[in-house]
Amino acid sequence: MNQTDLAFTPAIEQARLIRSKQVSPLELVELYLERIQRLDSQLGSYFTVMADMALADAKAKTEALAGNTEEFPPFFGVPISIKDLNPVAGVRCTYGTAALMDKIAAYDDAVVTRIKLAGFTILGKTATAELGSFPYTEPPAFPPARNPWNLDYTPGGSSGGAAAATAAGLCALAQGSDGGGSVRGPAACCGLVGIKPSRGRVSYAPVGDHLNGIATNGCLARNVADAAALLDVMSGYVAGDPYWLPDPETTFLAATAQKLGSLRIAFSTAIPPIGEADSTSGQAVQKTVQLLEEMGHTVEPGCPDFTDLIKPFSKVWQAGVAATGIPGDYLEPMNRWMLEQSGSAGEYLQAVAQMQIMARRIVAFFDNYDVLVVPTYMHQPIRVGEWAHLNPEEKLQKIIQWIAPCPPFNATGQPAISLPTGFDANGLPIGVQLVGRPADETTLIALAAQLEAAKLWSDRRPDFAAQ
Repeated sequence: MNQTDLAFTPAIEQARLIRSKQVSPLELVELYLERIQRLDSQLGSYFTVMADMALADAKAKTEALAGNTEEFPPFFGVPISIKDLNPVAGVRCTYGTAALMDKIAAYDDAVVTRIKLAGFTILGKTATAELGSFPYTEPPAFPPARNPWNLDYTPGGSSGGAAAATAAGLCALAQGSDGGGSVRGPAACCGLVGIKPSRGRVSYAPVGDHLNGIATNGCLARNVADAAALLDVMSGYVAGDPYWLPDPETTFLAATAQKLGSLRIAFSTAIPPIGEADSTSGQAVQKTVQLLEEMGHTVEPGCPDFTDLIKPFSKVWQAGVAATGIPGDYLEPMNRWMLEQSGSAGEYLQAVAQMQIMARRIVAFFDNYDVLVVPTYMHQPIRVGEWAHLNPEEKLQKIIQWIAPCPPFNATGQPAISLPTGFDANGLPIGVQLVGRPADETTLIALAAQLEAAKLWSDRRPDFAAQ
């Protein structure tokens, strides 16, 4: 196996190769660090490369494997990346803002702790939009993150660095987070599987929740099995969590082999009140629907109306900027404007109440359906810097019109998966989104694996990554 093939080998297979001593943790880390050093100056996917820490960890794991027959964690020695909204002890955590450029984290997020306990080796902290606010990753304090399929375009956001790194073979898979599409959108932009789990599935310990449960940690991978296995690692209650779910009956990885009966599936190429997705995104939904029908599922048109959700969701999102406590003078213009628009605590609570009412209506739609299929985003990725000339109000409208299929399911807390379906004329991936009933990641993952098996997409790589 050559070095590029090894870099793109699924994480589950990498773990097997390590346990069978066909490759060492040190060899894998050195491979990815060399690729990062050589390629990331063009890609901008990492804010901080933890080279010394990763090498030390990999050396210790390689030594532990020598002649040892004891049981090791499932992903012992597999390299992963962490989004720079999640603290890793002893490493700077910038949140994509110049105000925190030199801030060193004093603790590990609970999700980072779980990732370490599973045996992963962390390569570094991936690029994010400032404060995770935007669906592109161009914070002023850093170079913009770019799409490895076409460097002129964005990899999405706010988990843009995580998606770009995974798609380019600069890590085996990646942790991200999603408060309005920030895992699913980058997955669609970069040709990956992106899972936004149900509210309460993954803990935000040791910190609290300041966005009323709309944000969650999630998974980015090049295939469904890797994403599902990472969700297994990340999931679980931590004492004091404001939301929690019972553990699933089987692992999410096991769900990828689950046999499905005929599901009731709704689909739409339009998002009320935004309107129709562009032809590329709409055709991706139609092709997916045709494939689902061929598999024996019952599919029919249908979609909830999200009209009354946009205003309260925007207010809650603006309040999230205010909750950081960072003065506006330290923020980029769009975040500064959102801070000014955030309003009073009373306005925030009114928005929360309205958002919860709308969430009830949306979830009720799933009384009649197991899954909803919609575009991940309403149109294909924008060019890097394409919206830089717009004022904040204009930019907000552009954002809403682009990401409209994603935020409703942050409001409801439902699980959702973005899957790649093909490529457009610019060589950019196309994605569709599957949305499931509350707490039913298992059905979504099983259906995603069924689609993946019918139309394999993980065998393609960006030309950029073959260098």
